[in-house]
Amino acid sequence: MENKKRCKWVNLHNPHYVNYHDKEWGIPHYDDAYLFEFLILESFQAGLSWECILNKREGFKKAFDNYDYHKISQYDEVKMQELYHDSSIIRNKLKIKAAVNNAKVFIEIQKEYGSFSKYIWSFTNYTIIKNCDDHFKTTSDLSDEVSKDLRRRGMKFVGSTIIYSYLQAIGVINDHELDCDFFEFKD
Repeated sequence: MENKKRCKWVNLHNPHYVNYHDKEWGIPHYDDAYLFEFLILESFQAGLSWECILNKREGFKKAFDNYDYHKISQYDEVKMQELYHDSSIIRNKLKIKAAVNNAKVFIEIQKEYGSFSKYIWSFTNYTIIKNCDDHFKTTSDLSDEVSKDLRRRGMKFVGSTIIYSYLQAIGVINDHELDCDFFEFKD
């Protein structure tokens, strides 16, 4: 894959970034565990670079019990204090508290829809949005709508910009640049 053309934002010197771009970003994902992982990662990304989050991805995985939302929803103050001091993650108290809160809301959405995947994909009727221009976007009507609904349900750190990035990460939105060799993928 050395000769492949990638989106301009990819740091070709960072294998985490290249792998993420080539094998995950913009590809539709439907597994609730994966969807929750990226909900956590995207919420921690607020105000930081995505590359920083990718570099700490394994630390997050370990610190947050392999993204087990049932366990995370039960975190107590002792566990949160442990996370506040864990240098392998972003040690932001508000984001850590939001992760616990969001796990609880995530479970409630699963109960209502049968899965979080059904919920999130229902916003586009399971259609992938392929942007066919190279205009850099950070929000959309869709991310506004999803963000508003998640906030109404009680989630935190799910503003429209974060949700737009989330929808890109899980493949609801395919924003690969037009000249990127990964723009077209097999559904």
